[in-house]
Amino acid sequence: MQKEQISVFDMFKIGIGPSSSHTLGPWRAAQQFVSLLQSSQVLELVTEVKILLYGSLAKTGRGHGTDVAILLGLSGDDPVTFNVDEVTPKTEAIKSEGKLCLGGFREIGFSYIYDLLFLFTESLPFHPNAVTFQAFLSNGKAVSETYYSIGGGFVVSDNCEKSAGKAEVDLPFPIENAGELLHWCRKTGLKISEVVMENEQAWRSEQETRAGVLNIYKTISECIYRGCHTRGNLPGGLNVARRAAALNKKLIGNRAYNNYNEWVAAIRATGEGFKNILDWVSCFALAVNEENASFGRVVTAPTNGAAGVIPAVLQYYIVFCDAFKEEQVIQFLLTASEIGSIFKKGATISAAMGGCQAEIGVSSAMAAAALTECLGGTQRQAMMAAEIAMEHHLGLTCDPIGGLVQVPCIERNTMGAIKAITASQLALQSNPEYAKVSLDAVVKTMWQTALDMNSKYKETADGGLAINIPISLPEC
Repeated sequence: MQKEQISVFDMFKIGIGPSSSHTLGPWRAAQQFVSLLQSSQVLELVTEVKILLYGSLAKTGRGHGTDVAILLGLSGDDPVTFNVDEVTPKTEAIKSEGKLCLGGFREIGFSYIYDLLFLFTESLPFHPNAVTFQAFLSNGKAVSETYYSIGGGFVVSDNCEKSAGKAEVDLPFPIENAGELLHWCRKTGLKISEVVMENEQAWRSEQETRAGVLNIYKTISECIYRGCHTRGNLPGGLNVARRAAALNKKLIGNRAYNNYNEWVAAIRATGEGFKNILDWVSCFALAVNEENASFGRVVTAPTNGAAGVIPAVLQYYIVFCDAFKEEQVIQFLLTASEIGSIFKKGATISAAMGGCQAEIGVSSAMAAAALTECLGGTQRQAMMAAEIAMEHHLGLTCDPIGGLVQVPCIERNTMGAIKAITASQLALQSNPEYAKVSLDAVVKTMWQTALDMNSKYKETADGGLAINIPISLPEC
């Protein structure tokens, strides 16, 4: 049986916030539906489109920007390249003008109220994040397709047989779980990152992979820098104030820096005291997720809601471990991606399926393993670090206040980053031979916990903080 094949560029995707499962996934689903209409040669016949949102996509869709993402996806815009400053103006124009240009070619009438339906009390059995697109044609026929956003920007269609991905290849090191990863590492003597690079070459050249990973890092670094220098309140109605810029100023002073590299050098000069490093790690994580909450450009790592953990730990490694070299950045991200893929294959990276343990927990495990390998740890120590990080996120619920990816989501990224660094340090100072819990055991446990978790704690805003914090959001 062919094992699931996940590339580093599946785990790390460039997109727009605030959610990989509720924003990026539905955006990709909308694009796929337009492509279906084009390939079926019926795009020019479309007179009306209706969108049906189910489950978690309905309950927290507005707060997560699902409606915005779908409108832009149907319009033919791409989340990797679309100007983030145009997100709100374009979607507001569609609403006010009552017109939608499918794929950028076919203009139809569109009512935001009557054609985009939030079915709050309905769910589909395969996955809580479901959306059905219906296109009605001038010849009296209709085209309908249902898509599921299964976490991290991954999308599968109603028949569950295909996803938006890449061609199947013969991987030199097929891996389904941590045991198989360790087998290949032992057999070849390769590091985790080296095993990943060998597998990536089944899809593309090493040079192309390196360039792609560095482009991922470029987006991450730009996001951190932008978030550390942008003030104001986050959109959505909670009036949450951005904190990264104020913390950055407090730590580094009022001096302006011309670019990211100058800024990093200045951060390094602030010292290596424990409190200072702790503040900077928190600042990096806050910066990314404040950008995410503002429809900024981020990298799913492996999700948008957890997009700040890996960047914060990577930035810590760069700034405070003297690792500002391309090779080290590539090693970090390749290692992290493999750990993330193991969780996706064995459990889930969707908060709608597993709660926040599936997002912050997985990202913390990814970051812990990556940091451990990059600091000289063995393959088993890296896996031990991943296990420790996840073990102490087990059961973490997802209860976003107002359905927004803000409270408690943003602060949780700081916690996930700090736990990752702690897990790495514990693993580096430990002998894995005496570990009581394996990475595969914690993956299995996380999935069992996800299955047992009450649905009101799975990104529905039906329980926890979401119902205990009084708020008054503006009506859509």
